[in-house]
Amino acid sequence: MMRKILHDVPNVTTPPKPACWIVTDGAAGNERQARALAQAMRVEADVLCAGLRGPWAWSAPRMTSGLGIGVASELRQRLRAPWPALVIGCGRDGALLARWLRHASGGKTFTVQILDPRIDPRHFDLVVAPRHDALEGANVIPTIGALNPVDADWLAAGLARFAMLAQLPRPRTAVLIGGARRGLDMDGIWFDTFLSRINGLAERDGGSVLVSTSRRTPDVWRRMSRERLRADCVHFWNGPEDGENPYPGYLAAADRLVVSPDSVNMLSEACATGKPVVTLLPDSARGKLTDFHAELRAQGWLHRLDADVDFSTLPQPPPLRELAAVASKVWHGLESTRPDVVAALTGD
Repeated sequence: MMRKILHDVPNVTTPPKPACWIVTDGAAGNERQARALAQAMRVEADVLCAGLRGPWAWSAPRMTSGLGIGVASELRQRLRAPWPALVIGCGRDGALLARWLRHASGGKTFTVQILDPRIDPRHFDLVVAPRHDALEGANVIPTIGALNPVDADWLAAGLARFAMLAQLPRPRTAVLIGGARRGLDMDGIWFDTFLSRINGLAERDGGSVLVSTSRRTPDVWRRMSRERLRADCVHFWNGPEDGENPYPGYLAAADRLVVSPDSVNMLSEACATGKPVVTLLPDSARGKLTDFHAELRAQGWLHRLDADVDFSTLPQPPPLRELAAVASKVWHGLESTRPDVVAALTGD
């Protein structure tokens, strides 16, 4: 006779979905800013990629009708009640999703948009935008640069994870390379000059050069960097084929940083380290990004990459760290207007 053995099965419940969603186009720089804000607010968040197609991608964030068929299939199933209490969007795709969720929820979802949404900021509860975007509105929180997690703890963690970088010869020069950007005339001649001036620093001062490229860096620039840069020690990261990205370790171990002029994110993060930062902005540069450079220079955070730059004499103001203040302002806005959202985020 076979005896049937019964096991007690504990009640298995699906954990509640986070009350906060992060919505972006999946670009690393946009997602990084939104994640940084959520972490600074100490809220758990689901990170969703809009995956927009067709006319919604071309016109974002203006066209909201029919959005259910305009997003990635895995996101489509999420676009229904219960709605998140808070949505943090970044970039135009994120702005479209945030705007749509605010309307679909009947205003119950509180929307925070990072970066200029290219439409009236009144379509969102709060908008966090750098001053060079020249966005105005009662609900706009202005910043100087891009939101990022760089602070003393973040740098310490980066150095602990990539401790071998602290053993490299000093001075250690971190070189952060982005890609060409409209209005900056970053052509081959410019990049050749950029590399030559870095080599000049290495020849004069010795030490190590730590090179990190980005997803936007052209292959020809990656190749030129490997072939042209010379120092006592050169440490490269050009992508996953070079192993884990040591970017946090580079920022932590560096004594000074050289950043290409195209990336607001990289310039903001470099200036957040509290170390000297130099760049080479083309003389013909135009557009609002030049206003960002001008403000960084005026405040002493950014300097020109010249062959004779003396890092020991550069003024060094306190690090450019805006995240905590922005998170505090968002919480203040919630507490003063939306106690229901605060309760949902804190579990009270």
